[in-house]
Amino acid sequence: MATIELKQVEKKFGESFAVKPLDMTINSGEFIVLLGPSGCGKTTTLRMISGLEAVTSGSILFDGKDVTWLHPSARDIAFVFQFFALYSHLSARENIAFPLQAQSVGRDEIKKRVKEVAQMLKIEHVLDARPGSLSGGDQQRVALARALVRRPAAFLMDEPLGALDAEFRESMRAEIKRLHIDQNATSVYVTHDQVEAMAMGDRIVVMSNAEVQQAATPTEVYNNPANLFVARFIGSPGMNLLGGTYADGVVRLPGDNRYTVPESWRGALGSSLPADGRVVVGFRPESVSVHAAGEIHSTTFANDLHGGYTMLHLQLDRDHIVHVRAGREMRHQINDTVHFDIKPDSVRFFHPETEKALQNGRG
Repeated sequence: MATIELKQVEKKFGESFAVKPLDMTINSGEFIVLLGPSGCGKTTTLRMISGLEAVTSGSILFDGKDVTWLHPSARDIAFVFQFFALYSHLSARENIAFPLQAQSVGRDEIKKRVKEVAQMLKIEHVLDARPGSLSGGDQQRVALARALVRRPAAFLMDEPLGALDAEFRESMRAEIKRLHIDQNATSVYVTHDQVEAMAMGDRIVVMSNAEVQQAATPTEVYNNPANLFVARFIGSPGMNLLGGTYADGVVRLPGDNRYTVPESWRGALGSSLPADGRVVVGFRPESVSVHAAGEIHSTTFANDLHGGYTMLHLQLDRDHIVHVRAGREMRHQINDTVHFDIKPDSVRFFHPETEKALQNGRG
């Protein structure tokens, strides 16, 4: 399986950056997810790795070999496109078998591998149909099968589950990851769905404005976002972020609230903030304890029952609402007063000007 290296790779259209200079190593057998909003550069990065998009500058290496200017067919990759890209005059079976035929694989082996991948994706019943007669979901499954059947050095996938219904998307996440583990193939997966990224990636590369904001494990990206963009983008809902002013171990928050900063953070805040003490306090919805003696007071703006838990939307003042995950049995009427504490080991702090996360020596 291939180790993929990007060295100062960039892509410009005129004077505008689609991807700013990027250094990244994707280890052999690793499942990397490129995550970000539309226009952030994730698909362009994937296309440069594949050879479908020429780089403006920089180099791309597969196992130490420079492939920057090699044709896609010379890179031993399989690409799953967002919009199917199936041959309309061929049956589903023939579409899936096509890359194996191009490699002169034997007829019996082709038959065997097409059958295996069709069973895995539950498309045995459409193998003799042409793409034009299939639903969008079935077309996407055929496109995915065509890539999986090759067993290449690297899989490149551009939102391959976008046309599938919610239930099948969930099962396919597990199937794709299982196949990745079984084949130990290097995989690069593009999505704007952070739930998909968290579920599938060994590492997540979060992109915005044509550059990488953070590249880390799902746990690290979720618990320790590198900046305010990552904090907002990762999570459903994202991290609660409240601007405040720090002095003498306390942050003054909206709604005439005070938050006592954990001792482990006081040194970092004292040395890293602007002279006026401005800071952004961040915490996840589940990083909150709701109880009558809670330090922060609020009123209930709305509440949603999500089956296993209740999501409370709490208003600190006219302009600031936070989202708090509470027990399913918890009920609060609109405008009820709610007190809560932020769990000390889960709170995070960000610089208000650079928007970068502050560090307190956690390692």
